[in-house]
Amino acid sequence: MADKNIAKYSGHQHFRHRLVLSFLSGKPVLIDGIRSEDKNPGLRDYEVNVLRLLEKITNGTVIEIGYTGTSILLRPGVISGGNVTHDCPLSRSIGYFLEPVIMLAPFAKKPLHLTIRGITTDDRDLSVDTLRTVTLPHLEPFGISDGLELKIKKRGAAPLGGGEVHFLCPVVKQVKTLNFVDPGRIKRIRGIAHAVRVSPQISNRMIDTSRSILNRFIPDLYLISDVYKGEDSGKSPGYALSLVAESTTGALHCSEAVSVPGGVPEDVAIAASRSLLARIKRGGCVDRQHQILVLLMMVLGSEDIGRCRMGEPTERTVQFLRDVRDFFGTSFNIRPAEPSNPDCDEQIFSCLGTGYVNANRTLG
Repeated sequence: MADKNIAKYSGHQHFRHRLVLSFLSGKPVLIDGIRSEDKNPGLRDYEVNVLRLLEKITNGTVIEIGYTGTSILLRPGVISGGNVTHDCPLSRSIGYFLEPVIMLAPFAKKPLHLTIRGITTDDRDLSVDTLRTVTLPHLEPFGISDGLELKIKKRGAAPLGGGEVHFLCPVVKQVKTLNFVDPGRIKRIRGIAHAVRVSPQISNRMIDTSRSILNRFIPDLYLISDVYKGEDSGKSPGYALSLVAESTTGALHCSEAVSVPGGVPEDVAIAASRSLLARIKRGGCVDRQHQILVLLMMVLGSEDIGRCRMGEPTERTVQFLRDVRDFFGTSFNIRPAEPSNPDCDEQIFSCLGTGYVNANRTLG
């Protein structure tokens, strides 16, 4: 295969989204210089594990890892879907592994039914609660909703995990074009305070503290306590609060905070509540942590102009836009949402969809 057909990158940053773009575009990717200057060079266990997971949900994928572990060549196969079971290492939570799968699963040959085990909530990656209440709803405007489900069977706090999640995703032929430029006004806030292997009273303390902050801004506030016991509570004690705000037009913003050793539940609630208010203030129609997911679906949309209003792009988002141009040749037009308002940091992202058709899909 000619070298010019291979996308080449250096370093371990943005590892997962480059793998996703490779599978969707069918273009091989070479990543070298992975922590080559580090005392412990090469791929981490969670990066190798995510490669193994992507291997399981695809067919014909060839992965070549260099002798020192500092380079990888991925030749993408067909996204196959089907029934898959996977165990995650304890170095990252389930969210790290599910994010790329959620981007790929709608374009599989068969609906995906994934059983995945590990840590369900940590302080680095999206929790399974956020994936269920925020990530999956972000797919609905693109026509991916019927049969889309994430069930939390067991919770597993860090460091020992023990959680189990079932993810079901339908296949689609094509995604719809997005036109979402009205962020609306926040109308309600929902939240889940969960506690495992600790006193159930802890989740009530998080709820009371969060209420005392958020009720000043909005009356429609509903926070539930989710306490798991026995085998379903995993192997380590822990607690967390996950919040999501919804606007009148369906825009979502989320935040979460996780317990730390020696901390108190009130601190978790204050951190999550203040973070949510900060996210809402940034504005846009899309949650800050889900910009990449929405932009990817816009690129794959039908051959029409898709538009979306977003808050200030994250560093990850900026690099993703560059990588999308490498794999799909698609560039975004970005302009201020309110040119006459200098205090508004929101922008309108628009692009021409590639008209991506799921050729893998089994007609039934």
